[in-house]
Amino acid sequence: MILSLLAIIIGLIILVWSADKFIDGSASVAKIMGIPSLIIGMVIVGFGTSAPEMTVSVMAALDNSPGIALGNAYGSNITNIALILGVTALIYPIATSQKILKRDLPILTVLTVLSAYMAYNGVISHLESWVLLGLFILIMSFIVISDIKQHKKSNEFYQQEPPAKSLPISIFWLITGLVLLVASSKLLVWGSVEIAHKLGVSDLIIGLTIVAVGTSLPELASSIIAAKKGEDDIALGNVVGSNIFNLMCVVGMAGVIRPIAAPPEVLYRDIAVMLFLNALLFVFCCKQKIGKPQGVVFITCFIAYTAFLGYAAFFQAA
Repeated sequence: MILSLLAIIIGLIILVWSADKFIDGSASVAKIMGIPSLIIGMVIVGFGTSAPEMTVSVMAALDNSPGIALGNAYGSNITNIALILGVTALIYPIATSQKILKRDLPILTVLTVLSAYMAYNGVISHLESWVLLGLFILIMSFIVISDIKQHKKSNEFYQQEPPAKSLPISIFWLITGLVLLVASSKLLVWGSVEIAHKLGVSDLIIGLTIVAVGTSLPELASSIIAAKKGEDDIALGNVVGSNIFNLMCVVGMAGVIRPIAAPPEVLYRDIAVMLFLNALLFVFCCKQKIGKPQGVVFITCFIAYTAFLGYAAFFQAA
């Protein structure tokens, strides 16, 4: 048990550190290649903050632990809204934009409903996983193209700071970050599965709790820093974009490797909570500000959900 706990702790530390290096390396390479800063922020950084979820879920699927793969994706979505937005709003109030309200949140809600439909028969198949990946490409293309058109006349789209690192150093950190992401994910999955087996709880519960919170740490850091700098669109868009990425790309990539079993509780508990939090976020965004009161509501929801999972795990182990 001690070795498994150490594996989880060390795996999480390396996972968060390597994700940061991977983002920095990717952004530097993109700048050197002349890719506009808007695309760097939307695609590369958005991909980078979700890289822990993606690598953990892929490694879990390869290790025949699909419960961790699914729990990691859905648990991260719940954590992103209830814990990360909650904590961020307690520290720095977040102003909301019409773009998030009218475009990104409806997309997230539709994808959550689609997840419920796919989980209804108890399994997310290879075909459904390919559909998710196809939708990911279409939706990301739509978002990138529409935002490019919106910012095309702005000088900010074309002007960006010169990269701080040289191309060889940037490539080094990109590759090093990616390798360590995979290695730390493997270590984290192994430790999580071992603890789940020893405690007698399911892989799904471990994925929804320990793994989900751990892989969401990059989003927490990104949202707090963005809110501190007054970049409210980034603070909120980072969470919403990461959730969209998790539902399509993270679940899709894991399901392409191996069909993912979706027990009934995934539908009536986890997806139901995701839909509830989406609705709550929509209501708060309509008020044009997510402040301390809303942050308290989100954190209370997270504590209640985690307590319910703990209650379920206790009776499952017994």
